[in-house]
Amino acid sequence: MNNQKGFTLIELIVVIVILGILSAVAVPKFVDMQGEAQRSAIDGALGSVRSAAALAHAQWLVQGQPATITAEGQTITMVNGYPSADDADDGSIEDMAGLDGFTIADDNGDPAEMTISNDGFSFTYTEAVANGVPTISDPAAL
Repeated sequence: MNNQKGFTLIELIVVIVILGILSAVAVPKFVDMQGEAQRSAIDGALGSVRSAAALAHAQWLVQGQPATITAEGQTITMVNGYPSADDADDGSIEDMAGLDGFTIADDNGDPAEMTISNDGFSFTYTEAVANGVPTISDPAAL
């Protein structure tokens, strides 16, 4: 009797089919994780902008409401007690929040509005008006 060892063709085909099914199920989950990571990045930037605005306002109050404050060696231009949204100013909310790696655009309006975007998501920071607070939108898909 001849004793052979190995897999039959049917066994190999079954394994290939199982691997195909597993990859068809796993790939969409990994793609979804990328979208979640992109959303998390913009959520992190949003939190940074909110915190930076609050910290700058507190420092502005403590220092007697000056036109500019200094935070970590960076001069930040203040508008109605909160960081400016105009890139042309010495320092804006972008600098205060440390938004490196994000796409920043401002409209130079009155009040100025800055749009922060990254990987298909964005939110806006609108300068504070007199006796008000800045408006910060929730992130939205582009």
